[in-house]
Amino acid sequence: MAHLRSRRRLALAVPVVLSLTATLGFLPGAASAAPQGSAPAATAADGPNLAYVVNTKTDHRTIASVKKAIVKAGGTVVATYDKIGVIVAHSANTEFGPRLRAVRGVQSAGATRTTPLTAAGTTDEGAADYLSAAEAAKVKAAATPESEPLEADQWDLRAIGADKAAKINPGSRKVTVAVIDTGVDDTHPDLAPNFSAKQSANCVGGVADTSAGAWRPYTAEDYHGTHVAGEIAAARNGIGVAGVAPGVQVSGIKVSDPDNGLFYPESVVCAFVFAADHGVEITNNSYYVDPWLYNCMADPDQRAIVDAVNRAQQYATKKGTLHLASAGNSNHDLDSDAIVDESSPDDSTPVTRTIDPHECFDVPTQLPGVVTVSATGVQNLKSYYSTYGKGVIDVAAPGGDRLYQIPDTPSKNGRILSTMPNNQYGFLQGTSMASPHAAGVAALLKSEHPWASPAQLQALLKAQADNPGCPDSYDQDGNGTQDATCEGGKRVNGFYGFGIVNALKAVK
Repeated sequence: MAHLRSRRRLALAVPVVLSLTATLGFLPGAASAAPQGSAPAATAADGPNLAYVVNTKTDHRTIASVKKAIVKAGGTVVATYDKIGVIVAHSANTEFGPRLRAVRGVQSAGATRTTPLTAAGTTDEGAADYLSAAEAAKVKAAATPESEPLEADQWDLRAIGADKAAKINPGSRKVTVAVIDTGVDDTHPDLAPNFSAKQSANCVGGVADTSAGAWRPYTAEDYHGTHVAGEIAAARNGIGVAGVAPGVQVSGIKVSDPDNGLFYPESVVCAFVFAADHGVEITNNSYYVDPWLYNCMADPDQRAIVDAVNRAQQYATKKGTLHLASAGNSNHDLDSDAIVDESSPDDSTPVTRTIDPHECFDVPTQLPGVVTVSATGVQNLKSYYSTYGKGVIDVAAPGGDRLYQIPDTPSKNGRILSTMPNNQYGFLQGTSMASPHAAGVAALLKSEHPWASPAQLQALLKAQADNPGCPDSYDQDGNGTQDATCEGGKRVNGFYGFGIVNALKAVK
């Protein structure tokens, strides 16, 4: 597995969104200035077989013409999303990208990976810590009559009032949160009661597979999506843990590559469109789109990735879907002048580069309208790993902190306890865990306000958040040096955005 939000990932908010919106606005203009492409047909497979996204105007004549040009340039069409003008193609022609960018009607085109396709990223920080039978017995001994058996270890629910909120309104079954991730084990007894199979699929490769069980993780090691799903909607059924919104439905849209676990753009495009077309109200995105941690608009391949994924998420937003995404685990300041990226591309050999986060974007986190979530621990303080940034972070939520914020719980584990494949439970930490907490609160808000638009839901999420304000000091390891700098005031700042989400306020 590679790029899940709980391992490491980033996100932004207002200034970046404005900058990105403006930048994306130039895409069609840049394309219309390109000469008409009568690219000669590729005569041989002269390079590695790569996947591409080709972004076009949305009229049927243009799409049909571009599909012919794809074939003429030595490519094959894998999937076509007519409504947003995105075509997924494969080609071994090393000149495929430049040739397609010269075709009339093509607004951007580029490779989505740097290594060849093989036959056929997340944001958690650190390895999973499974709850043993002995530990589970200790936790269950501390349970109260009104709580779930393992809830004594769920400090995160109490931190945002989710335990009290469940007694007022656990959420509506008319609301579904889609977990775009490594797959969801819907056979888990805490997930089965709330799982929506009809809104689930395997989108790997860019084409939705809705056959029974296609959404499940490949192996038990692909646990990330199952853990995230439990944080959102594990049922209050007297079995194990509880989710933030235990009455809503959850679905799984698998996008992780079976060979390397990466989240490629064409799979994420498929996921957003599938969610929108199947009536999903909220998506959780605890990952960044591989292979680039940041996609720079000056690079034609990375520009095409931003364009394609943005078209897909905006299509879903217009159909009423709110997207939440994890900020990342690199402790980066997304409002800084420069960030050193040592991990991209992550599907071949990374090359160290310095990027400007106002011109190079974490996708989907920094896309317009996406709610960016930073992570906190039991002390309501930014987790040591969490990325941040004034004007970038929208809200914060419990993501765990195993080093500096230790709860007084039976296991004394600062991470987040949730569901794991094969009927197990385990602890994880990361902004990957923060985003689903915020998604759960958004689901409660949608349950209370069923006609609220994505923009209205986001406004409610911010308005009801509790902002602790910037800490006087953020020297977590006590070495005399500030580990991160919080900018802003009590209302909105770089660590928490508008504040830590509040489930109890959401249902009152």
